Amino acid sequence: MTNYLRALSNYFISPESTPGRYNFADLPIGISFEDSNALIYGVPFEMTTSFGQGTKRGPEAIRLTSARQIETFLFEEGIDVSDRAKIFDIGDLKLLSPHINTLSKKPSNITRTLAVVGRKINEITSLIFESNKVPVMIGGEHTLSYYSIEALSSYHPIVLHFDAHRDMKPAYQGLKLCHTTPFYHLMKNGHIPGSDIIQIGTRQADREENEISKQNQVVTYDAWKIHESLNDLLAFLPKVTKNANIYISFDIDVYDMPYVPCTGTPEPFGLNPFEVSLILKSISPSAKIVGLDMVEVSLKNNDYREATLASQTIFRMLSLL
Repeated sequence: MTNYLRALSNYFISPESTPGRYNFADLPIGISFEDSNALIYGVPFEMTTSFGQGTKRGPEAIRLTSARQIETFLFEEGIDVSDRAKIFDIGDLKLLSPHINTLSKKPSNITRTLAVVGRKINEITSLIFESNKVPVMIGGEHTLSYYSIEALSSYHPIVLHFDAHRDMKPAYQGLKLCHTTPFYHLMKNGHIPGSDIIQIGTRQADREENEISKQNQVVTYDAWKIHESLNDLLAFLPKVTKNANIYISFDIDVYDMPYVPCTGTPEPFGLNPFEVSLILKSISPSAKIVGLDMVEVSLKNNDYREATLASQTIFRMLSLL
């Protein structure tokens, strides 16, 4: 066992011991930690969700669908994900308590808990990247992305933020850092300049968030712009991502409502899987992916449609490696 694997293993429950019961994608040929180039881990955490619940079951749903339902062969490209990405699933982050998601929702309690969880994610992300692997986080609520992006901020990545929402509120329901605020605080705290954030599929915000976005020169391709002229975005991304470090933060609610029956804050007028696939493929092959996350996936009433779409999207993000 390498020093990196030994250090990382202290943070995690093995994939087989998680509610999902399987390694991500359950690939037939096991990839060792040493041979991998992508390290996947789950964070089944939700404390600040303000509408629908269930994102704590995201890692479970994604592991199960990726392992038991979905082939890893990318039909449209004629390749298997494993041809591009050597995936190692290290498991789910050990949280403070098995009941962490049902603890008191007092702002002070949430802030303390997030600080502990966030410190772990920050340390994990740094260790994974230092071991020459791409950290791939499966959430969990979108607040978690703050910590993984913060950990990689010294590499000055361009952040491709797929989301129905801007997530740029300064505060919400008494919380400075929560699922509606991470991108505001990434800018405010000096981790990522707004001009290095590209928001894709946006279609819900308040007036203040829009003003914050404009003042910080955030690049926005909202859902209407994409539907009316997808080719504009497909021409822009290869240029802006050429030879750049890239972090992709993917909130499942960027997809239109019929595709995401379980997520907590679905919005109409969203993107479809064909559009997302084309957008991902337009990223320059010279770009270096430094981190990925998939968040806000939920599971309700044994409905695995959303998790299936999330798994297929993760496969296509991993194929960029």
